[in-house]
Amino acid sequence: MTTVSERKGILLRLDPAVHDALSRWASDELRSTNAQIEFLLRRALAEAGRLPSRARPMRRPGRPRAELSSPV
Repeated sequence: MTTVSERKGILLRLDPAVHDALSRWASDELRSTNAQIEFLLRRALAEAGRLPSRARPMRRPGRPRAELSSPV
């Protein structure tokens, strides 16, 4: 049984031109290609009314903010 923190891996075969376009689009939005594919799939599921309510939100694009250290 899977836990909430686990992610499922899949093999996805794409036309090279489609992969290149996705990679460029992902780069423009500061996402990995994998994150861009997940973003697009989630958006399609939401538009179709099929996104499960238990699906966790995606992390925002870009680098995570650095933790501010307290002055010593």
